[in-house]
Amino acid sequence: MQEFDHIQSLWQSHSVEVKISSEQMLQQAKKEVNTIRNKSLFNIIGMLLSFVAMAMLWLFYDFNSWVPQLGLTIFLSAIAVSTFMLYKSHQLLAKHDFTTDPNEFLNNLKQYQLSRFSLYSKLYWFYAFALSLGIVLYFFEILSYFDLWAQGLIVVLTFGWIIFCSTLVRKAVIKKEKERIALLIEKFERLGKQFKEL
Repeated sequence: MQEFDHIQSLWQSHSVEVKISSEQMLQQAKKEVNTIRNKSLFNIIGMLLSFVAMAMLWLFYDFNSWVPQLGLTIFLSAIAVSTFMLYKSHQLLAKHDFTTDPNEFLNNLKQYQLSRFSLYSKLYWFYAFALSLGIVLYFFEILSYFDLWAQGLIVVLTFGWIIFCSTLVRKAVIKKEKERIALLIEKFERLGKQFKEL
């Protein structure tokens, strides 16, 4: 037992100081910033593609009533507003080079963090409500072409998917993105301190 205590005291007294050079830290930060930028850009591209797909449906399908057209208009408006907000958020990171002024980029990164929080909290519920309303109005005419069991299945699967994305997926995405941005902010703060020490 004394040997274990001795080994434990040696282990606790042994401290390894890990120093990362500012160049290595800058490379890591650059990689993470590019990952966040690319992810943001892919989100915007995905929203634009979904907008085009829904617009094509609206333009080339002959509806018998104005109700599905209203549903698609609401749907397209929600996608357009969300895409614009994603683009505005993306510009906070894309328009500044963090190697020229890390402190200014750090401020933009903090603004990006706030805009993403707003996007996932306030705007998301507007988006989910508008999509749900658009789908209900769109289904007004479209579901009449299906049997009753298929109508029920389509409604359950559609709104089940919306609920799944609104709860589990949304929380996981928020948590992961919050951790990634917080880590990046911490790296830029340490990087700023290292540059001040030089």
